[in-house]
Amino acid sequence: MPEVLFVCVHNAGRSQMAAALLDHHAQGRITVRSAGSAPADTINPAVHEAMAELGIDLTEATPKRLTDQAVHAADVVITMGCGDACPIYPGKRYLNWDLEDPAGKTLAQIRPIREDIDTRVRQLLAELIPTPRS
Repeated sequence: MPEVLFVCVHNAGRSQMAAALLDHHAQGRITVRSAGSAPADTINPAVHEAMAELGIDLTEATPKRLTDQAVHAADVVITMGCGDACPIYPGKRYLNWDLEDPAGKTLAQIRPIREDIDTRVRQLLAELIPTPRS
């Protein structure tokens, strides 16, 4: 089963949304993790609300620190503005998603970020788990 790691600075917004969306769409076919180079104490409340609008509950999600083990375990590492904090290992697939940070934004401002992430996540899922054609 493929494993995907989403990394941003605080692991309180973008990477949490991406992980939750991929986990939701993959329905157990992909191992999904997220982490931050400098994790926050809690997930952004407006991000919680934005995900709840889609029926995705983040109440059990918590920001986690990026570790070498998490990067080693991943087949695909997706960075979202974590700078040079993410270690680079040979044989890993790295993608950088240039996304606006939802920190300090309203729910209305977060919705387009969430939709952008959802589009990217669906494309990634289609690459990792191709749908059989009839």
